[in-house]
Amino acid sequence: MSTVLVVEDSVTQQEMIKDLLKESGLEVSVVSDGIEALDFIQGNPPDLVILDIVMPKMNGYEVCRQIKSNPTTQNLPVVMCSSKGEEFDRYWGMKQGADAYIAKPFQPTELVGTVKQLLKG
Repeated sequence: MSTVLVVEDSVTQQEMIKDLLKESGLEVSVVSDGIEALDFIQGNPPDLVILDIVMPKMNGYEVCRQIKSNPTTQNLPVVMCSSKGEEFDRYWGMKQGADAYIAKPFQPTELVGTVKQLLKG
């Protein structure tokens, strides 16, 4: 079973994303900031990371850059999922190494479909 790490500081969003992914047969872990995410990934690398951008301590862009610049995690798929939905935000997210960018609010099928696609990858 594939494992997904959800990095999101909003408890409501955490629950919603976690439930969606679990319903589609994935194992889900949740952390609420970028530093926790990097610690988690070092100790227990998931198969994919869903990353919010606006978070306390370290933003999603920085977390993505660190994941993608580390030789042991550079191939880990990262989906940025943010309320920052402007074209520039999407461009900047992809520039940091994200494999996909989903703007909130999103359609559940869009998130699950993107995750499943990247896990096949």
